[in-house]
Amino acid sequence: MLIQDEVLRNDWIVASRSIDIKGEPVQVIVMGERLVLYRNEEGVHAFKDLCIHRGAALSLGCVKDGKLVCPYHGWEYESNGECSHIPQLPEGRSIPKKAKAFKYGCIEKYGLVWVNLENSGTELFNLPEFDDENYRSVIWGPVQALANPPRIVENFLDVGHLSILHEGFLGVPEHSIIGDYNIHWEDESIRSDEIAIYQPDPDGSGQPKHVYYTYEILRPLTVRFTKKDHETKQEMVILLTVLPVEETKSIAFGVMLFNYDSGQTDQEIIEFQDMIFAQDKPIVENQKPEDLPLDLQVELSLKSDRVSIAYRQYLKKLGVVLGTA
Repeated sequence: MLIQDEVLRNDWIVASRSIDIKGEPVQVIVMGERLVLYRNEEGVHAFKDLCIHRGAALSLGCVKDGKLVCPYHGWEYESNGECSHIPQLPEGRSIPKKAKAFKYGCIEKYGLVWVNLENSGTELFNLPEFDDENYRSVIWGPVQALANPPRIVENFLDVGHLSILHEGFLGVPEHSIIGDYNIHWEDESIRSDEIAIYQPDPDGSGQPKHVYYTYEILRPLTVRFTKKDHETKQEMVILLTVLPVEETKSIAFGVMLFNYDSGQTDQEIIEFQDMIFAQDKPIVENQKPEDLPLDLQVELSLKSDRVSIAYRQYLKKLGVVLGTA
């Protein structure tokens, strides 16, 4: 079933990792809509996964000479969606003008493929560290959760659970107090002050210390945090973005960036993030209500919840419908 949310349909939604779109077409489902992604010499393209002729899934076809070929009758589609060859037509017969595939906005950036279901022309947010040679990048995901995206995003923004749910990794119960901090509404994002977090081994040295988290809300389904160690100047950035597949089914992706050598391979970094998400997953899949309450009176909040409060206010301001109540 298609998800009707005009705010999200006009926004850029993550669809895939770049490395997963190679020579053959790939089907993805975005907000209940079946899309096909494919790559040619021009880059990655996104169409409705539907041949205009008899409704076959174009994702079951192939890419030939840069064209997407329908598996059913061999119709060939150019990168702009126009059909350029129909095998069944006699020589000299013109191709019907309606013979087109529906093309979606598609951008390949930050190691991910993004789609815009309404071709709205909205600009993608900036992640300057990705193009900075001083930062190493690691792509995490896809990881599925049976939950709506706002619950997953708010969990990522929730600083209070780090010392409890992620005990021994991202905090310890003896240091669970969160100091007061403020939220800043800026032109293109919402940002928190630095929040001091005590961690048992934040830099691999085996020494516990405080590090400092800054959270930013970039888009309804895309947020980031920056972890800084003021002593060593080490900085880690994680961008989290969520693909709404269908109601209560989402896929999370992450872009992790480091300005230091963590001493870990890419796979080890990914496995650690998988482990952290595996601790979060049963929580977000079982939270009630499933939809995030935008009425701040429905749930009891603390001052330490200011980031998630701002996120709810932001979704309400934009008019996001999916996964909200």
